[in-house]
Amino acid sequence: MKEFESSVSPKGQITLPLEVRRRWGIKAKDRVTIQVDDQRVTIAPARSAVAESFGAIPPLGRRLSDQEMTEIAAEEHAQEAARDGQTY
Repeated sequence: MKEFESSVSPKGQITLPLEVRRRWGIKAKDRVTIQVDDQRVTIAPARSAVAESFGAIPPLGRRLSDQEMTEIAAEEHAQEAARDGQTY
């Protein structure tokens, strides 16, 4: 395991060494996660909410037309309203 050293600025900021940024693909404005456990700090690239949810819904077996999607959404909305006892 390599070890890198960085100083802390008066604002509490540190600079990730270039080798670390390249290895993890971190660019300016990217977000990172910081985990603290006693005396150890772990930094890793943050995953976006989109990346976290990718694959959560399986793909459809076939493509749907705009009309079919509208009908499905309307039916789901009607079922939800019926469960909640709402009338429209």
